[in-house]
Amino acid sequence: MNDNHFKFTPSVVLLPLFSVLLLWIIFWIEVKFKIDLNNLGIYPRTLEGARGILLSPFLHGDINHLYNNSIPLVVLIAALRYFYREQTFKVLGYGILLSGFITWVIARDAYHIGASGLIYVLVSFIFFKGIRTRYYRLVALSFTIILVYGGLVWYVFPDVEEGISWEGHLAGLLTGFVFAIAYKTPDYKKIIKYDWESPDYDPKEDRFMQRFDENGNFVNLPLPEPEEEIDNNNVNHYTYIYDFVPSKKVEESD
Repeated sequence: MNDNHFKFTPSVVLLPLFSVLLLWIIFWIEVKFKIDLNNLGIYPRTLEGARGILLSPFLHGDINHLYNNSIPLVVLIAALRYFYREQTFKVLGYGILLSGFITWVIARDAYHIGASGLIYVLVSFIFFKGIRTRYYRLVALSFTIILVYGGLVWYVFPDVEEGISWEGHLAGLLTGFVFAIAYKTPDYKKIIKYDWESPDYDPKEDRFMQRFDENGNFVNLPLPEPEEEIDNNNVNHYTYIYDFVPSKKVEESD
């Protein structure tokens, strides 16, 4: 498997944009028609509150809450779709369900809403999966994700900031980690550009490596053996005489 596995398609852009647009449409409906849908969020350990497992990622308390979740969702879903195409809908769909269920089990008695739990699923999955593959492009993606969103890890602890669902964040982090182990990806292999990258490379057959001794010191190669001299006395000498014979002129008639 090589870099040709990663192919850009319109879904890399359309899927994250559609997902975020859906959140904004729902929020607009709430504002336009003055509907409060917060009671459809996760309310822990109640049968009625279990419906929030599916619905809570689509609900937001205010426009700042929605805006803060929108940009990370666009970036992370696009990265997921491009680098992990086959796992995209599994991570998104089951990520919402599993992280929501864990939140429903462990959270405080309050309504928990917002897509931040899904954001933690995506950050966790992309980071841990890239490290596990040990493929240089996916490892680079993992370090980029942790560089940009690494500060999110503090919000999985209680009492870091009032009013946030740290339980939902923790549930998303755990869910992404589980998916990174459970979902298999192809065996990525780096493209071989040099002979020494080949698995069957033998340094003893390499002319350059032969210039170094066992201690790593540069040495000269032994001089090539002289070629066997030809005895000119045993070579027959022939003399060739060429006669020039002019060709006859051909007359053409009309």
